[in-house]
Order: sequence, then structure tokens, then C-alpha cells
Amino acid sequence: MRIGELATAVGVTTRAVRHYHHLGLLPEPERRANGYRDYTLRHAVVLARIRRLTELGLGLAEVRDVLADDAGKDLVEVLTELDEDLARQEAAVRERRARLRALLETEGGLTDVGPVSPELAALFREMPDVSGSPMAAKDREMLALIETTATPEERERFMGAFSGAMGAPGGMEQALAAYALLDELADAAPDDPRVDEAARALAECLPAGLLPEGASLDQDDSFLRAMYADFPPAQAEAVRRTLRIVMEGGRS
Repeated sequence: MRIGELATAVGVTTRAVRHYHHLGLLPEPERRANGYRDYTLRHAVVLARIRRLTELGLGLAEVRDVLADDAGKDLVEVLTELDEDLARQEAAVRERRARLRALLETEGGLTDVGPVSPELAALFREMPDVSGSPMAAKDREMLALIETTATPEERERFMGAFSGAMGAPGGMEQALAAYALLDELADAAPDDPRVDEAARALAECLPAGLLPEGASLDQDDSFLRAMYADFPPAQAEAVRRTLRIVMEGGRS
């Protein structure tokens, strides 16, 4: 095969092939008498391996290490491992498609904050219309973020606690009142007397055990810093005090 045929067969550009030659990732065949390089099946296998590894997120330095491990293997063994890589990718694609189908088939799964689990979609459906409350909208975004980033165990614990609190008698009404108090602080100063009232109202809405055991309010926590920075000053102070109240068990 010539370089163009090799590139086309594997689905890369000739420029990429030359770049891999330059980096020493892909062996460069000798030129024939007519001046063209003659690529073999072995070159195609190695090139396909490079492509697959980079698509899986490996850097070229990591790809070099993997290829070095393959150096002593025969062609059948390398092809078998390449086939196994493709099988794993197919399984991952099937799993992602199954999750997408579940979202599309779940009423409310596609919300204003993006695709969420059926459990969180059900919670959002049960909540009253809060489209006029910026704080309520931000709270929904935060719930979707927590659900996405939490481990399965943390997600189950969090959703169970939050659903229980919202489903308790008066739970939704308490949440609406807290949202209203927080919305009023949008242009207030952090030392506004209403900050403490809003913090206590919000703390009353939050379920017991919401924060994981051993949680910290360390000011150096990057997630907390980013969260506070997303609020106006008075609202950030109210949220900070809310978390402190919940941590210390100081609800009324």
C-alpha cells in the first residue's frame, strides 16, 4: 500500500501518518526502487492501534508506551487485542445509547437543566411552577450537577433524602418561601439582616443527613468557592450560613 491507501484504509490523514513517523510511533518502511514507500498489513494494524488509543483519550506519550508493550507480540495477538478494544468501545456505545433511550422515554427526563435521571425528573415535576424565581432555577441546576457528579451510592442517598423532604407535609411551601427570601437578597449587602432569616428558612427545607458524614466547610474547598462565586454576595452569605446551620444541627 502507498501512504494514501494506508491512511484511507485506517481513516486518518496522510499528514497524521507522517506525524506518527516523525514521532517514532509508526515504523517507516523503506522506499522501493520507484521511490514510493510500501506499507504492509503490520503498518495498518499499528496505525489503527494508534488511532483507537488516541480516540480513547490517551496522549501520544501514553500511546508510545502501549506500542512498546506490543513490540514483542505477533500479528494475531495484536489483532486480537485491537478487536477486544473495539468490542469494549461497542459495549460503551451500547450503554450510552441505552441511557439516551431511557431519557427520551422518560416523561420529563429532558428538562431545562438538561437530561436528568427519572428520579430527579419526577421530583422536578412534583415541584410547583417556579419559573419566576432565579434562585429556584439555580437550585435545579445545582441538583442536576450533584446528581451528575455524585457516586451511585451518594446519588441514591441524596435523592432519597431530598425527595423525602420535598414530599413531607408543607415541604414544597417551605421551599417556595425560602426561594422568595433568597430572591430578595439579589441586590443586598452580605450584612443585610434578611440574610440570617433566609439562611434559617433554607436550612429548614433541607433534609437531615443531606451533607455526607465528614463534610467540611473549608474555605479552601474549590467546589465551595466556585459555588459561592456563582451567587450575588448576600445570597452567597445566606447559603454559607445555611450550610453551617445544617452542619452544626442548629435548626429551630
